[in-house]
Amino acid sequence: MGFLSYLISGLGLGSVYAIIALGYTMVYGIAKMLNFAHGDVIMIGAYVSFFALNSFGLSLPVTILLAVTVCTALGIVIEKLAYKPLRQASSLAVLITAIGVSYFLQNGAQLLWSSSTKVFPSVFGNGSITIGSLSVSILTIITIMTCIVVMVALTLFINKTKTGRAMRACSEDKGASTLMGINVNSIISITFAIGSGLAAIASLLLCAAYPSVFPTLGSMPGIKAFTAAVFGGIGSIPGAFLGGLLLGIIEIFAKAYISTQLSDAIVFAVLIVVLLIKPTGLLGAKQNEKV
Repeated sequence: MGFLSYLISGLGLGSVYAIIALGYTMVYGIAKMLNFAHGDVIMIGAYVSFFALNSFGLSLPVTILLAVTVCTALGIVIEKLAYKPLRQASSLAVLITAIGVSYFLQNGAQLLWSSSTKVFPSVFGNGSITIGSLSVSILTIITIMTCIVVMVALTLFINKTKTGRAMRACSEDKGASTLMGINVNSIISITFAIGSGLAAIASLLLCAAYPSVFPTLGSMPGIKAFTAAVFGGIGSIPGAFLGGLLLGIIEIFAKAYISTQLSDAIVFAVLIVVLLIKPTGLLGAKQNEKV
């Protein structure tokens, strides 16, 4: 496998990180909350997809719709029960609550489905497209195209719709948005719903590439996607997209040319270097705090 093959594989992996990172960055950009339970919503989406395909024999489109619906509803419930009461609380209280929700979902999954690993069924097959000496799997192409479609759709939604403009207004100033008649609580709930729906899509792509389902499935991808969001500039949608792609490329190249065991350490080391040079991330805007 040559340089170009590694690059395309990195873009495929990075596309999954980017889709997950979009959920992180939207919630932070509008609610100013770090939803560390986001990775576990991915895990729930993976279990829903697994049982829909394996136990009930549903078609792939119906499975995707079901997973998105369940994860969207779960995101709304988490926001209403865990985060809404903490609107005026300190960042530390929100952070501790997010970690608590994460462990609750993981342990709930262990009680419901045991801690044993389940093999995810093949949904896209093992086909590939060969161009000269370059061979690209169908799954990688689907993953990259899905990420592009999600990014374009989300950008159009944020910039062209009334709800999207309300989201941008809440991100700038919640107090002024309330005075202008925007229901800030509803906008935050919609943001959680969209982020959780994206997590369901990412879970299917992740399990198609790494066909295993277990209760802690979303932990490491969630952490890496959060890293991608910070890398690109937390709160920036283009930043999350760019950060996810770069993180995937760095990880694949680190595994290929340096060490499989050290790839994660290299990814986080690159993040540290970038933040030392540009603390707001690659596309993050500097924010002035009023005192």
